[in-house]
Amino acid sequence: QVQLVESGGGLVQAGESLRLSCAASGSIFSINAMGWYRQAPGKQRELVAAITSSGSTNYGDSVKGRFTISRDNAKNTVYLQMNSLKPEDTAVYYCKAELRSDYDRRWINYWGKGTLVTVSS
Repeated sequence: QVQLVESGGGLVQAGESLRLSCAASGSIFSINAMGWYRQAPGKQRELVAAITSSGSTNYGDSVKGRFTISRDNAKNTVYLQMNSLKPEDTAVYYCKAELRSDYDRRWINYWGKGTLVTVSS
């Protein structure tokens, strides 16, 4: 079994910062890209940021310059540092990892259950 568990969400005021973490655990053979997506009420899920195993990053236009994604390959963990938060950043944030497990060597996307980030004005 493979699990992705997010943490670090919460309620903050506009302009403040939060750091999200997502740890992948279980029978993991290897991990390729990891990333963060978010879904606000009534909206589609959208890419926030992604990072490859070699460290290349990609950001959604609305978070460029404010959010930073990083990862610790030894810990199978990806982080999202969110600065200068805005009310429009309010959403459930989901972690995604493209990985191969010990029992299935195909590349499969796994998702966490999400963590809520609420930014008040």
